[in-house]
Amino acid sequence: MEYLFYVIAVINVVLCAMMGIDKLCAKLGKRRIPEKVLFLFAVLGGALGGTVGMLSFRHKTKHWYFAVGFPALAILQIALLIFYLSKNM
Repeated sequence: MEYLFYVIAVINVVLCAMMGIDKLCAKLGKRRIPEKVLFLFAVLGGALGGTVGMLSFRHKTKHWYFAVGFPALAILQIALLIFYLSKNM
């Protein structure tokens, strides 16, 4: 089970980086990362990293489904992690 925490940490770092990369691509007029891919990484456990990336890079903050969805998913994922830890410690 400890590997799960490493996987979630990597997903969070990757999604944070993806938000920065997508912002750079937007500025340069290059091909973008699809929104559904960003949300997939958030749903798979990277919502906190996505939220940090969104706020750090000021990217997707005007899209309500990102501005509300990422933080809401992050809160849910943190609550599930706390619940899991409380039951298994």
